[in-house]
Amino acid sequence: MIIRKAIANDVDAVAKIYEEIHSEIEKGNLVVGWERGVYPVKSTAQNALEKDWLFVAEDNGKIVSAAIINQYQGPIYEEANWEFEAEEDEIMVLHTLVVSPSCKQNGIGTKMVAFYEQHALENGCRELRMDTNERNTIARRLYKKLGYKEVSIVPCVFNGIPGVNLVCLEKRL
Repeated sequence: MIIRKAIANDVDAVAKIYEEIHSEIEKGNLVVGWERGVYPVKSTAQNALEKDWLFVAEDNGKIVSAAIINQYQGPIYEEANWEFEAEEDEIMVLHTLVVSPSCKQNGIGTKMVAFYEQHALENGCRELRMDTNERNTIARRLYKKLGYKEVSIVPCVFNGIPGVNLVCLEKRL
């Protein structure tokens, strides 16, 4: 498996993973707190690609995971009680980490987070931040196992989804 910056041809594959996850949510097999047609959607991946923020994991020619990695924290992050103070350019943020449901339990999420951490270090960032929906217990367990601390839960409208309790997490490298 290789993890790399996404290219234009990857957007449809990433959007397909979003759709697979929405289908699993609708079947009751997964609780993430996302809504089909609202977030994430193909334009989520397209916009990230255009800003050079989209990364993918490819296994035997197939895109199996994606994430948005950048230094954008957004206004909701201002409401969190971050433990570590840092300048904006010292913070790297992980957004919208997805793994194809057909590939779960293969350690891909862990590998994507490890890539994110290495990318942060390579870009001079020792402060890592991310968020997830309070209802996404799978992600919360993974992030805790990987050393991330939940510092705040911020009630908000998140990416067009009302009533979200956004869990803000951080880790210092």
